[in-house]
Amino acid sequence: MTTATPVKTEYEAIIGLETHCQLSTNTKIFSNSSTAFGADPNTNIDPVCMGLPGVLPVLNAKVLEYAVKTGLALNCQIARYSKFDRKQYFYPDLPKNYQISQYDLPIAEHGWIEIELVDDAGNPSRKRIGITRLHMEEDAGKLVHAGSERLSGSTYSLVDYNRAGIPLVEIVSEPDLRTGQEAAEYAQELRRIVRYLGVSDGNMQEGSLRCDVNISVRPVGQEKFGTKVEIKNMNSFSAIQKAIDYEIERQIAAIESGEKIVQETRLWEEGSQRTSSMRVKEGSSDYRYFPEPDLAPIEVTQPELDSWLSELPQLPANKRHYYENELGLSAYDTRVLTEDKPVADYFESAISKGANPKSAANWITQDIAGYLNKQKVTISEIKLTASNLADVITRIENGKISNAQAKEKLTDLLNGVSPEEAFAGQELISDRTILEPIIDEIIAANAQQVEKYRKGNTNLKGFFVGQVLKKTDKRAEPKLTNQLVEEKLNEPT
Repeated sequence: MTTATPVKTEYEAIIGLETHCQLSTNTKIFSNSSTAFGADPNTNIDPVCMGLPGVLPVLNAKVLEYAVKTGLALNCQIARYSKFDRKQYFYPDLPKNYQISQYDLPIAEHGWIEIELVDDAGNPSRKRIGITRLHMEEDAGKLVHAGSERLSGSTYSLVDYNRAGIPLVEIVSEPDLRTGQEAAEYAQELRRIVRYLGVSDGNMQEGSLRCDVNISVRPVGQEKFGTKVEIKNMNSFSAIQKAIDYEIERQIAAIESGEKIVQETRLWEEGSQRTSSMRVKEGSSDYRYFPEPDLAPIEVTQPELDSWLSELPQLPANKRHYYENELGLSAYDTRVLTEDKPVADYFESAISKGANPKSAANWITQDIAGYLNKQKVTISEIKLTASNLADVITRIENGKISNAQAKEKLTDLLNGVSPEEAFAGQELISDRTILEPIIDEIIAANAQQVEKYRKGNTNLKGFFVGQVLKKTDKRAEPKLTNQLVEEKLNEPT
């Protein structure tokens, strides 16, 4: 009697992200202190953000505008009435011993964004990820632990309150993500959106965009969620993906070995590429929320809403659809072109000046992008205007210059030399009455190669084309030259 092999349980991950996004205002959310990054410790502070007795917070109007615009871009329902709350917790980097946030009446709820994943073959797949809520809040300060990255093991700690009171929006996703790749792409799409809006620089290295991941696993087909674990301390999109992939494997291995998953907060350790336990996760009751007594409720008027909605730019997902469906670009090209708004604006400006969309995409995503990466500059800093790029592309397509000529002059063009100057006296020869005598002369001077060609070595056509280009200082129009050389070599003797 044979024993049936046990069926291996398949698991799926349930992933949601809580993303804190710093808003690009000049001053803090409730006071006039600067939000500039990199200032000396404890210089961008004031009585309000330090929570001194007798002071009152006042909401920065630009914070409300940026929060509403972000909510609209995330397809959220904007609350016409919302309020701030006090979130109580006690930690050295929180000078008031509470944080002003939003709890039960956030500024925006029930939205979604579209993410796009491209497989190795270049095929795109799209998925909607729900947005539970978006709310405004103030940031805490920053602790620096001497001798260790964490409190445990440090000899002493220093605190910098410059970040205290920095305006944030927290964006909470629905648990619609299933893989580390999806989560990383979701976070990248959020960054694209806030950058397009101009409400945040999304710089993860400076803490302008911070993601906490909530993750659990369950057997495929089970409706009930598993025990949720939160992961913190991820400062890049690759770290988000790697941390999630690691945690999925860790939780599955723990479940299969009979270990109980506990609700906790874990840290991602970049050096060891693993997560480690930090603390047992608090619940909302631990924070003892109550309405903030020093701030009036917020009312968004219809004129304000209409005005902010009218100011929204075309967002990355809409541009991707347009570039792929209307302009016929590949999914790869659209992703590169829409990653940053200035690049998309440059591309659209070039095609509005008559550039072929595919040619413009090739120049921007390949040659120009290579130059930007090498010189460590942005597309806004180059001196090749979109109009001049369109001019170059049109010259190539009209047969006035070759692609090779344009590439040779690319550095000059990028440094501000006009197409007229760059290609002066270099227009291609596309007159067959000029090219035919040159080709006849080259054929007559290379009888041996002609004989080999006519005996079947047709690769020698390239030799003759090269000789024509050399003779004309590369000004012979390539397509016509190839055609005439082939005609001449195949003429009956």
